[in-house]
Amino acid sequence: MDAIEVLKTRRSLRAYTPEPVPKEIIEGLVDCGRLAVTAINLQPWEFVVVTNREVLRSIAQTPDHGKFIADAPVCVAVLCRDTKYYLEDGSAATENILLAAHAHGLGSCWVAGDKKPYASEICRLVGAPQGYKLVSLIPIGCPAESPEKGKRPLSDVLHWERY
Repeated sequence: MDAIEVLKTRRSLRAYTPEPVPKEIIEGLVDCGRLAVTAINLQPWEFVVVTNREVLRSIAQTPDHGKFIADAPVCVAVLCRDTKYYLEDGSAATENILLAAHAHGLGSCWVAGDKKPYASEICRLVGAPQGYKLVSLIPIGCPAESPEKGKRPLSDVLHWERY
């Protein structure tokens, strides 16, 4: 799948088959996150890959809208050192992972982390050191659904020169 097709067809998926995702693919996805744009080249990110069923169930009980994480074969926690642009950098890394997962035919979903009341609990569950912030959780797996939610048309969102 070429890059433009990946960008235009990726959708959030919340249902996964139990099929495991090969370690090499997971490493490749995280590598794409590692290569994201970053302010002042600080690269404040760290990635914790969780495949342990018990830990996945614990993580799934924490966010407001993340119960489906328990059924994913893998979840990547995107953490960043508390730098001036940690949220922008971590978000760029998250988006790279989401797009790379779709390019591999995998489903994924961005589960918010930053400033959520459960962020510190997730950091504790994944063993993050002090001074790191949870930017996102990314459950990943083979799709067990095929959502076709529409997007707003370009003509509704594109403005030339002024709003």
